[in-house]
Amino acid sequence: MRTDVPPVEVENISVRFGAIKALSDVSFTVEPGTIHAIIGPNGAGKSTMFNVLSGVYKAAEGEVRFGEHRLDLMRPFQIAGIGVARAFQNIALSSGQSVAENLMLGRHHLTKAGFLASGLRLPRATREGKRHGERVAEIAEFLELGDKLHTPVGVLSYGDQKRVEVARALCTEPRLLLLDEPVAGMNAEETDRMAANILEIRAGLGISVVLVEHDMGMVMSLADRVTVLDFGRRIADGTPAEVQAHPEVIRAYLGSGDEIDPAEAAAAGAIAHHPSETPGTHS
Repeated sequence: MRTDVPPVEVENISVRFGAIKALSDVSFTVEPGTIHAIIGPNGAGKSTMFNVLSGVYKAAEGEVRFGEHRLDLMRPFQIAGIGVARAFQNIALSSGQSVAENLMLGRHHLTKAGFLASGLRLPRATREGKRHGERVAEIAEFLELGDKLHTPVGVLSYGDQKRVEVARALCTEPRLLLLDEPVAGMNAEETDRMAANILEIRAGLGISVVLVEHDMGMVMSLADRVTVLDFGRRIADGTPAEVQAHPEVIRAYLGSGDEIDPAEAAAAGAIAHHPSETPGTHS
């Protein structure tokens, strides 16, 4: 594990939209170099929490610390500058450009030569461009995209495009990677491939990974720790095994206790194989 990866400490975060409290007093800690999943039924507050971590939303109360930094007081570009990268659920790539060109966008904030030096092709800019190109190629190879570097993104399969999105986030050289539904819309083969990539990212790069995901089988097989939200509250936090057996988690996914057949509740390791997050009692 890298020694420069601090924990993420979320303390008593609340977020309001007018009269609606989207998050209420949520706390959890992402230990350095771990995979930490945030799950919950539809409308639980997962996306809101992710937007707080990445600086898109401001918390009404509470703090988010990443080492010496207060993420809740920073803007998105400042958060990116201290080593936090986010790959979005909806693909936001330039389809007409090559994989390499899209990945180079992730290197932009690391470029020091400047516009003029690059435009005049001064030696320092040429050397820097070569270094960034080599790093882009390494990251593409790491995510099995090496043979697609010069391919326009728009002609790639959906699964490959999702991996380009993750690769571009890695090109920022993050210490913390936020993955927003990384396997949404993928088939089983693509899902397995992405799951393997996430494990390789954690093992090979030593960074922390926080993910929001609907595929419970994937979450429970990947995550070191899981935080479960429901109606904006934290209802459970622990290892996958602890979370799967938690009564409130079972109720959130399968309905109220009165509605659950005892055999069904006992099988609610069911949550580990739950294909979606559509709950019985939520809209």
